[in-house]
Amino acid sequence: MSNIGSYEERIENFDWSISEEELGYKEGDVINIGWYCSDRICAQGKGDRPALLWENSTGEEKSYTYDDLRVCSNGIGAFLRSLGLKEGDRICLFMDRIPELYIGLLGILKIGAIAQPLFSAFGDESLFVRLENAGTSAVITQRKHASKLHKILDRLPDLKHIIIVDYDETRPLKEKEVAFSMDARRQDQLEIFPTRAESPSLLHYTSGTTGMPKGVQHVHYSLISQYLTAKWVLDITEDDIYWCTADPGWVTGTSYGIIAPWALGVTQVVLDSGFSAENWYRFIQKYRVTVWYSAPTAIRSLMKAGEEIVKQFDLSCLRHLVSVGEPLNAEAVTWSEKVFGLPFLDSYWQTETGSIMITNFPGMKIKPGSMGKTFPGIVGTVVDPQTYEPLQEPGRIGLIAFRPGWPAMMRTYWKNEETYQGKFKNGWYMPGDRARIDPQGYFWFIGRDDDVINTAGHLVSPFEVESVLLEHPAVAESAVVSKPDEINMEVVKAFVTLKPGFAVSEELELEIMNFIRKKLSSLAMPQEIEYVDSLPKTRSGKIMRRLLHAKEWGEEIGDTSTLEND
Repeated sequence: MSNIGSYEERIENFDWSISEEELGYKEGDVINIGWYCSDRICAQGKGDRPALLWENSTGEEKSYTYDDLRVCSNGIGAFLRSLGLKEGDRICLFMDRIPELYIGLLGILKIGAIAQPLFSAFGDESLFVRLENAGTSAVITQRKHASKLHKILDRLPDLKHIIIVDYDETRPLKEKEVAFSMDARRQDQLEIFPTRAESPSLLHYTSGTTGMPKGVQHVHYSLISQYLTAKWVLDITEDDIYWCTADPGWVTGTSYGIIAPWALGVTQVVLDSGFSAENWYRFIQKYRVTVWYSAPTAIRSLMKAGEEIVKQFDLSCLRHLVSVGEPLNAEAVTWSEKVFGLPFLDSYWQTETGSIMITNFPGMKIKPGSMGKTFPGIVGTVVDPQTYEPLQEPGRIGLIAFRPGWPAMMRTYWKNEETYQGKFKNGWYMPGDRARIDPQGYFWFIGRDDDVINTAGHLVSPFEVESVLLEHPAVAESAVVSKPDEINMEVVKAFVTLKPGFAVSEELELEIMNFIRKKLSSLAMPQEIEYVDSLPKTRSGKIMRRLLHAKEWGEEIGDTSTLEND
């Protein structure tokens, strides 16, 4: 059975109360995402239904029912309370894609604390700036990642506890470490903290161009958007086996890899393993995945692996494919239709929006390469970059703009209300992307309106990479831009000038690369360093990244009248 109805039917007389009624929520009620995703499903008599089927790279498997989610998240919540943690505290999840990461998020939310998921590949410096800004009270992690925390512990006075979920008695606990076993600490009852619609729920960090990463604060009411968008766009039903390939360190992995599927009572699968086409196809075949939510980078990697490998597997279980994270090129849509018998449908949103905003809605005519149309209840357009007035003429390129007020919209940037307010112009929320709208109302993505690098669907801040480069004793100046890449669309490239006494060599480059590898995630690592005598600057001394970007992409350089040496 499918949720599909025509786009026109869905958009007519739409109201978010549709979602509220299905979830049994009324304005002013307690709304706690942790409870809605576990206890509520059990109360419906579905406690025995599989909620999570998990597998890792060694073939180890684990499975959890909805009743397991309930008692395991209760146990996590009770343990956190026993440490003195409470509502409003920021509790970081810093783990690989293990069950404790997924169920731990529910436990944090159940006690009214704020969950702060971070990508486990972050280096210690990337980790520090996010924990320090949030004033994080505790980090739930694995032994292999704890060493990163100990390197920065003396700079994190707010951090009281490092909770180790895979404690081994052969290795003594270190400073601030406490051991926790999720399966051993199951608890049948837990007093759920009575969070309301505007109670903070998650703190996701996203990269910016001119400063440190910003903490995007979401609230429990975001569930209203996430539930209905998953039901209508991802077309998830109770009979589906659902696979979202995103890591919960990123917003897709929480909104649609934890919250939405479990609020819908669906069985989801998780593969904690590196990418390979063979592994992915085997996983889909083994678990009979029906709905697959993935990223263009992965799809292009599957394309590169070729069509022959697809024929080795029975993928007839698949019935609905959706893509997210970056533009989905038309070739990927037609390729997936050819090899899977189904097109990947592009969807567009971002950390700040919390849920899908523009999408190729099931049942709509698909235009390969298009983002689709706005989700029902979302008022979106493109506006003039100077006046922020909607562009009336179809096909004109402008800035994407949304009318504020949907349930999953961020409520602020953590400790940065000024930047948050700057996201609104002339009554519109501005996500920072350029697009055009065709005569039929379909959006077509053009590009970012700033310097943020979108590599493999993950946003990388040039400022953050430049800051780490400048810490190396040989580096005098640095500028970071994107360069084209066949698989990832764009990757990080660094331009570097060296201090006197240092000369370009393979040994120095290896030293610089190893230096920044310890501080940044693998996705933020430069794929190339180009050494230059000087960087292009304005007369006021500002590095003109756009000139370096234009060079990499073969674009017109444009106005250089402000260059210092022009």
